[in-house]
Amino acid sequence: MRVGAHVSISGSLDAAIDNALERECSAFQIFTRSPRSWTAKEISEKDAKTFREKMASSKIDRFATVAHMPYLPNLASPNAAAYTKSVNTLVKEVERCGKIGIPYLVAHLGSHMGMGEEKGIKQLVNAFSKAAEVKNDVVVLLENTAGQKNSVGSDFKQWAEIFSKIKPKDRFGVCFDTCHAFAYGYDLRTENSVEETFKKFDDEVGFENLKILHLNDSKGEIGCNLDRHEHIGLGKIGEKGMATVIRLANKKKIPIILETPIDDIRDDFANIKKVKELA
Repeated sequence: MRVGAHVSISGSLDAAIDNALERECSAFQIFTRSPRSWTAKEISEKDAKTFREKMASSKIDRFATVAHMPYLPNLASPNAAAYTKSVNTLVKEVERCGKIGIPYLVAHLGSHMGMGEEKGIKQLVNAFSKAAEVKNDVVVLLENTAGQKNSVGSDFKQWAEIFSKIKPKDRFGVCFDTCHAFAYGYDLRTENSVEETFKKFDDEVGFENLKILHLNDSKGEIGCNLDRHEHIGLGKIGEKGMATVIRLANKKKIPIILETPIDDIRDDFANIKKVKELA
């Protein structure tokens, strides 16, 4: 079982590995830089070497590690200036991941901002094509959305449509977020509903393309279209649904990453422990 959380890089990039080990993670996710800024300090050769060496000695499987795109980019934006900045950030993040040996980069699919799904999808395909021009082996993972207004990629069919249009295939995969799927309207509360939902996912998108699972319960009800994560088993999906998803991910050997809240109810240690109990 490979399970972990999003961990901080505060102090240095390699501090993320220490934070992951402290939490008994066998998988982890990071931002390679501040997620709330357009600019980022270059990763030095020394820092990249330190990260790679510490990863190698950590015993954490490299293919259970992933970086996440910063918050500001919108890869479906119809605004030319914002779109250019977003694509440049995506390309830079693919380069940064390659430099430190992180094999996967999760990207949100963004908002077409009222210009229509067709326009948004075209923007996305162009953006991802640019990312694939980077000469390394980093795989960009398209993450499903929660169905917010003007968003794309919430429905499995549309998610698959976007994925089918980008090439080469070996440079792309998907990241399934349980909260997002539930918030859009896919039921994950019972064993049967989990099986039905993932059957639909497999038929449309394909399990072979699933590289990382974001395991998050949902503060909102099914179909609420709100991207609000909750602690494992304490949200509207609940323990039975979460347990079924966990067992399915383990069977398929998909690394599990938690993006649960930071509050006084539970910390990362307790949420990771809960996942192991439910498994």
